[in-house]
Amino acid sequence: MALLDGKVAVITGAGRGIGREEALLLAKHGAKVVVNDLGGHFDGTGQSRSPAEDVVKEIRAAGGEAVANFESVTDFKSAKRIIDCAIDNFGKLSIVVNNAGILRDRMIFNMSEEDWDAVVAVHLKGTFNVSRHATSYWREQHKAGNQLNGRLINTSSDSGILGNAGQSNYGAAKAAVAAMAIIVDREMSRYGVTANAIAPVARTRLTVDATPQTAAGMGQAKAGEWDPFTPAHVAPLVAWLSSDDAKDVHGEVFRVGMGTVFLMKGWHTAAKVSKKGSMWEPAELGAKLKEELAKGATKKESMGEVMSGGV
Repeated sequence: MALLDGKVAVITGAGRGIGREEALLLAKHGAKVVVNDLGGHFDGTGQSRSPAEDVVKEIRAAGGEAVANFESVTDFKSAKRIIDCAIDNFGKLSIVVNNAGILRDRMIFNMSEEDWDAVVAVHLKGTFNVSRHATSYWREQHKAGNQLNGRLINTSSDSGILGNAGQSNYGAAKAAVAAMAIIVDREMSRYGVTANAIAPVARTRLTVDATPQTAAGMGQAKAGEWDPFTPAHVAPLVAWLSSDDAKDVHGEVFRVGMGTVFLMKGWHTAAKVSKKGSMWEPAELGAKLKEELAKGATKKESMGEVMSGGV
């Protein structure tokens, strides 16, 4: 029996890159897949049916089952139709992978309201829209006595976890969807649903076309060479998190790529200074904080270190 036999998955942004690899691998392991993709450019403009249709053809040619869906995740009602597409075509929904994304990089002092709104609409509101309808369905099914062991996987980024200049819109949204996974996991555990988040390190349109400075460190490997930045490295973790075998892994955030999976921990106490019996004086408090900072307890990771293997 394949790992995902009997499962039905919705994967947003599945026409290219990471989403495509996830769709192909989940289908290979037995899942029936709704390949959702608006087919737009990396900045969210335009649309095309070809990316989603091409992935469906690949899945079917390999003996799997899949249907294409072209709805936009940014619209609440359209997101409901994405979920309904799985139920109407395959009878149920087991897995949701929120992967759709765009980039409009600007330094904060140059960012337009439109650039902010467009990126947040896809990454944050889009993740909410799809998750809202999926979790409502799973809750209703559970209350009716049909526990589907739903799996929700949000796609975060090191831009949100670590921070990256020029991406305040994207990074803020990506930090938020990681937090959302942790919160949704706590809300949905009583219904047998798990939620996790991944932060991929991979070569995609968003890293190659939209951010040439990042792409410089993610060059295409030569034929026959091991490729550390292929998006195919991301898919195995998503496939496993989608399975019943991963029922005890929930509310986690993983960085994944380059053949490595990192378990990430977010805001937590790294150091502290305390004073009992009286109030801190500002200068006194500052001196104590600088002592702690000098110890290196708050040394920050950088995206460059991650890609170079230094983390």
